Amino acid sequence: MVQEIHNYYLNKTEPVKSCLLALRSIILQQDNMITETQKYGMPCFCYKKKVFCYLWTDKKTDQPYMLMVEGAYLNHPLLELGDRKRMKIFRVNATKDLPIKTIKLILQQALDLYRTGVIKIKA
Repeated sequence: MVQEIHNYYLNKTEPVKSCLLALRSIILQQDNMITETQKYGMPCFCYKKKVFCYLWTDKKTDQPYMLMVEGAYLNHPLLELGDRKRMKIFRVNATKDLPIKTIKLILQQALDLYRTGVIKIKA
């Protein structure tokens, strides 16, 4: 499984590869209870074994984005609902500096849903 996750990143071309690896690092740094796995062929991040975020690339533009599982609970002007009912995405331009403060803010808001019990975690 670990090898499959690494291959996902390594099979991307630059600058998308570096961008995704930077996003991965930022996500994992947010809480020591975050783990990484792979679901649906994409990197998946869990908080206490409950999925909260994915990394993926747009099929048309090949630009990376974070998919926030409980996006419907998150209020941020840069999160897009699109055709989804529950999840929202945060698009990233791989050729520009990452908006790290914004990324961390969105991740912390998402994690707080789990920490405060808005989203239930099995004990």
